[in-house]
Amino acid sequence: MANRPARSLKHEYGLFVEEEIENYKESIPRSALLGIGDEAVSVLAEQAQLVLTELLLAEEVDRLIFRRLRLPTYQTWRRRRLKVIREMRRPEHWGLQADDVVVRSVRPIGEARVLVAGSAAQAPALYLAANGCEVTAVADEEDVIERVLNAAAAAGLGERVHVLRADWLAWAPDAELDAVIVTSAALRGLSAPQRARVIKLLQGATADGGIHLVETPDARRAGPTLHELENRYRGWSVSLERDASSEMFLARKEMT
Repeated sequence: MANRPARSLKHEYGLFVEEEIENYKESIPRSALLGIGDEAVSVLAEQAQLVLTELLLAEEVDRLIFRRLRLPTYQTWRRRRLKVIREMRRPEHWGLQADDVVVRSVRPIGEARVLVAGSAAQAPALYLAANGCEVTAVADEEDVIERVLNAAAAAGLGERVHVLRADWLAWAPDAELDAVIVTSAALRGLSAPQRARVIKLLQGATADGGIHLVETPDARRAGPTLHELENRYRGWSVSLERDASSEMFLARKEMT
């Protein structure tokens, strides 16, 4: 399975500077922007050896705005960004705990591909993306999709989090998965045969050694029973995992 290379910090810094400059240009009157252009022409005119071109003028305008905004240098920005990245790798940053089932069961390795399904997808999706995973979050509620998209963009994780509004009975993963996390809400409304079809589809898309975490229902939530899950995951290594807030059925696909 081919993995997409991680975006470099240098590239990310370039995007940050470009966005800050463009936002500034859009926030000021046209007359003010033309004034910066005149200043750029004056600066370039002092460099007699240069032939004035639109590209040179645009670059000089951006340099003037960069200084006006007092944007950080790459080294300063890099130090700040690395501190943020370290913080985002902590489960507590996303409202999770180190002993939560998701945290202790899904160990991000390289660029593992993870599917997270259900209305509670946001925290595990962002935590795993911050730790290097390629995450697909599947939900059938528009507000859930918007929340995850906005949070991923705000955290700089937009390239690692892919959000879909999908019908379980008509959708299939387009790449092999290393882990699948399914909340009870994701399977709500499906009949037992329909749940069996969805689980079989996800099993077939999971790499050897991959894991499935399926939230077990309680009196308030409908979903597959423990007995049903044990039947569906015959041939997998299974256990029941608990933390302070949830109980999840853990299944690991045997290596072939």
